[in-house]
Amino acid sequence: MKKDQLLTRRRALLAGAVALGAAGTAGALALSGGEEPVRRTPAPAPAAGPQSHTALKSSAFRLQPLTGYGAPPRAAPAKVPVRHEPFLRMPGHGRTIVLTFDDGPDPRYTPHILDTLAEYDVRATFFVCGEMADWNRDLLARMADEGHIVGNHTWSHPLLTRLKRSRIRSEMERTSDLIEKAYGQRPQWFRAPYGAWNRAAFQLGAEMGMEPLAWTVDTLDWTTPGTRSIIHRVEHGAAPGVVVLSHDAGGNRSQTVRALRTWLPHLLDSGYHVTLPRRRYT
Repeated sequence: MKKDQLLTRRRALLAGAVALGAAGTAGALALSGGEEPVRRTPAPAPAAGPQSHTALKSSAFRLQPLTGYGAPPRAAPAKVPVRHEPFLRMPGHGRTIVLTFDDGPDPRYTPHILDTLAEYDVRATFFVCGEMADWNRDLLARMADEGHIVGNHTWSHPLLTRLKRSRIRSEMERTSDLIEKAYGQRPQWFRAPYGAWNRAAFQLGAEMGMEPLAWTVDTLDWTTPGTRSIIHRVEHGAAPGVVVLSHDAGGNRSQTVRALRTWLPHLLDSGYHVTLPRRRYT
């Protein structure tokens, strides 16, 4: 009798886990990296999206926890050295650049950016804010499926130099937890909002297994300078190993979307290769 009850209970638990997994995969999810605060309210869904991605193919990694009666224990963060300044560029051979987008994801602009990256078979790094990602988890799932990196940009995009250590930890930890749920693994890269770093950010990031990454070329797209201006800054700032900063949220990013469609194929045609950031410790 007890055995039958236990079997019935286990079947119910497994059915509940599968239902939760299906809801998380199909649920809806929404970057500001630099100089303007991200919205605190969920972004409205676009009236007409660029391309339908409602039927996302879930990665095997994200479905792994559903194969048993419970999720596997979380692995301890890989140890990384505590740095005193962020990486500004990535070493590499030849004409390689790293593309990064901050503050999102935003359902009005991020899908367009992902479409352009997919068209040219390019991978980028998205430093997401937790409060935006919380409303747009499907976009983090798409980033995982298409091979992009998702980094931590805090939960609410605060100025870290004005916060207590406990608040900084909360901003970073809460975002890493959400990224793990929606993307499939905890982030390995962190970027301070506004590029304002302090000792606590470096120490806490290292404790959580994250490397600090800044940028070399700032498109200043957050100032909405015009599509041509953004294109000019990227094409004239391009050099081996540079990290390009753009934004896919935090304001009207239509100029960023249009500029990317122009400068990305231009740089690829001129011999540049887009790469992902690589960790340097052993």
